[in-house]
Amino acid sequence: MVLINIGERMLQNDEKEFLRLRLIVNFEEPVNQLAIQLAALIAKIARYDWPREWRSLIPTLLDVIRGQNPLAQHRALLILHHVVKCLASKRLVPDRRLFQELTSSVFSFILNVWNTYTESFLIMASNGADTNQIQEALEKALLLLRILRTLIVNGFNKPSESHDAMSFLEIVFERARTCLECRKTLISRGIQMEVCDKFIIHLTKVLIGVLEMHPFCYVELIPTSLEFSVFYCFTEAGQALAFERFVIQCLNLMKGILLSTYYKPAKVLKDTKNPLTLRANQLRQEFFTPETLAEICSRLVTHYFLLTPAELELWDTDPESFVVDDGGESWKYSLRPCTECLFVVIFHHFGEVLVPVLVELMQRHHQPVDPNNLHAILVKDAVYNAVGLAAFDLYDEVNFDQWFSTTLKEELKIRSNNYRIIRRRVCWLIGRWTTVKLSTELRPELYKLMVEVLSPEEDLGVRLAASDALKLAIDDFQFNPEEFSPYLEPAFSLLFSLLKEVKECDTKMYVLYVLSFMIERAGSEINPLVGALSSYLPALWQECEEHNMLRCAIISTLVHLEKALGSESVLIEPLVVGVIALSCDVNQNCHVYLLEDGLQLWLALLQNAAAPTLAIMELAKNLPAVLEKSFEHLKLCLYIVQAYVILSPQEFLSQRGAIIIETLRSLLGDLNSEGVVMIMTVFELCLCASPRQGAELIKPVLITIFENMYKEEEVTMTMTMYLSIVARVLWFYKDIFIQVISELTRKMGGNEVREEVVLGEIIRIWVNRMPYIPLLERRKLLALALCSLLGPDSPPCVLHYFPLIISNIVGTLNDITKLDDIRCENIGYAIESLSISGQSSPSQHDDEEYGNKHEQRKRRLDFSDPLPSISLKDTLQNQLLTLRRLIGDNQFNQLMLTLHPEIDKELKLYVSL
Repeated sequence: MVLINIGERMLQNDEKEFLRLRLIVNFEEPVNQLAIQLAALIAKIARYDWPREWRSLIPTLLDVIRGQNPLAQHRALLILHHVVKCLASKRLVPDRRLFQELTSSVFSFILNVWNTYTESFLIMASNGADTNQIQEALEKALLLLRILRTLIVNGFNKPSESHDAMSFLEIVFERARTCLECRKTLISRGIQMEVCDKFIIHLTKVLIGVLEMHPFCYVELIPTSLEFSVFYCFTEAGQALAFERFVIQCLNLMKGILLSTYYKPAKVLKDTKNPLTLRANQLRQEFFTPETLAEICSRLVTHYFLLTPAELELWDTDPESFVVDDGGESWKYSLRPCTECLFVVIFHHFGEVLVPVLVELMQRHHQPVDPNNLHAILVKDAVYNAVGLAAFDLYDEVNFDQWFSTTLKEELKIRSNNYRIIRRRVCWLIGRWTTVKLSTELRPELYKLMVEVLSPEEDLGVRLAASDALKLAIDDFQFNPEEFSPYLEPAFSLLFSLLKEVKECDTKMYVLYVLSFMIERAGSEINPLVGALSSYLPALWQECEEHNMLRCAIISTLVHLEKALGSESVLIEPLVVGVIALSCDVNQNCHVYLLEDGLQLWLALLQNAAAPTLAIMELAKNLPAVLEKSFEHLKLCLYIVQAYVILSPQEFLSQRGAIIIETLRSLLGDLNSEGVVMIMTVFELCLCASPRQGAELIKPVLITIFENMYKEEEVTMTMTMYLSIVARVLWFYKDIFIQVISELTRKMGGNEVREEVVLGEIIRIWVNRMPYIPLLERRKLLALALCSLLGPDSPPCVLHYFPLIISNIVGTLNDITKLDDIRCENIGYAIESLSISGQSSPSQHDDEEYGNKHEQRKRRLDFSDPLPSISLKDTLQNQLLTLRRLIGDNQFNQLMLTLHPEIDKELKLYVSL
């Protein structure tokens, strides 16, 4: 092997060429793992260099495959497999076109070689040849099959237009049948070949891959596929040859044919655009006769749904592993989820035929059975499973209230060890049907039964099923907290005992989610019950250091505890602060899993804190890094910033304000209008909560805001926020407003642009955009700020826009003012509807009626804002009188003549000049 040390420099072209040549000189690497690594390396290089710089790669590999050296053939096939897979992953149109050209040039050759090695394997296996020879032939056939699968799935625009491709697909079924027979023969001789199982599985992967990628090319293969799958999955003769992974593949092939959206015709058949869709639907309907469907349904329920001896043994030895729900896409690789998924799909498609079949099974097995008859119990469990899976389709056929009130509740009382199977299934069944069809009157009985089943004396698997049923019942839209109230304390206590008893992190996580959900739905009623849980969570947090998903469940529970406890959440503040500090620290690896939940908890902590504490304020040091880390959590982070500003404006802004505002300013250029509005809302809140301090802090951002206004490129909502901030600064701190105008002028070229020109452009945009602002409170703010411009130091540009300024102010007055109906033509009877003068500030009693502490603080902040108490009408009158006195009657009268007559008339309703 050649070792080259290139350090950090780039390879030169001649060095690359040398390496490419050396990599395909020797195909006799004896160590399999090294050969695999070498193949992967060659494939990665080919992804970039083939075909332009490495045109010789494919011909060289094909030449070696044609040769007589067995080891070199195997290594060349291994390399070709990796190369083809890597090239197929490229998605740009030119790359896909190149791959299709490659496919058309090599597919026939690869198919012939595959047939040769497959035949060789079958002949040697039937003749009792040496096991090593059989293994060698089959390994090469498997590599070729993998190459063919990649080529046919990704290398044809339409496989149906290629004779070789369709021949390959048709022969796959026959090869699978023959190989299954051969596998049985080998096993009878005591030969167990894992590669044989892989080969058979890969044959089914070819079919599933083509079905998914080229559904219309697969249409004529639908009958063969369904016959093939049904034979091996639902007949005695076929099942004798099949093995579990193969059965899963066949069932998934059936499900894929049934679920394909390309095979679903329009509700009105003649509206279906593609005739192949109608053909596919016709073939499905022809195959799934009532007799076939009844047999499939019966076999699924009475054969595949039965708990196996291995599952029962697992229940006995490790109940937590037995009850764990794999979730996700477990149907792809696990038999039970696969069969259940297929059952649901078939029932959905052919409910009219299958409902009577399942109802008949249910009627046959719904009565209690002998606890000593294990087989009868297993069949009953399977039938109940089917009835739960098909709950929605059985809505009109099953009187669940009656069944629940008679048989099911009685079966929960049968204490035999074997009957735990039924007790567990009954709990699961009740949970499924609760969200479908259970009378409100029976829900208290449901709660009572589930609480009884949660008893520590009950089997652990049954208790976990009861906890799930309870969660589903509480989650239902018909849930009534008052009905559940008598059962809240025992249910919570028993679930907490269950949480402490279970050992596995996954199980603890699940039970904790149920508890968390109960806390959320019960609200403050849960407060007296959470002491023990609050004491237990710190220890659990430490125990699950390596299990981040359980930590997510703990954080979720703490969020609900914070909200339920409200101001009493100070009891859990040390734990909450510690959890937030860890989960929201981007320097900790675990933040990848915990950050979002941690931010939710942080917000809940701030919203329910009665007062700022040192620990709470110290958490804010993590905010800038989180803001910079991910736009994904920006909204949540901004809510946290707002909560801090409302909780302790002076302290927070003095400690963290500068860096937070600078961080937000740096983000503005990368955000869409929604993100910009959110950040502007934070800046506006700073101005409201701590006016002078906020104005000084956001001064660097004000230049950006003024500049963006000046460019007039923003959408209405963004411009509304800009105008609101500018107006608030102008009204309260005119000196800062003037400073920003000066700095903006210098930035835009102070020698060529005068401040008055910049101010004039700002006013022009202001008065033109103001009528489109819908919120009256904002328009009043803007109108007051415009009034402040009509003062003793008003530059000429202000008077230039005098008509539009007055028009906007009068328009705002019209919108916010109620005129006396009788004396509306007289001055002085206008009452501003947005004024709150004369109202007292909210009392402590009012606060308690106004949500959490955060909402109470927001309300007090709103009342402390002086703007609502300022009369726009009086302000306008005073400013106009001042302006008249300064510029004289003649010039003032000339200004008034520039007003539109209608505006002048309306103005006189509000002011006396």
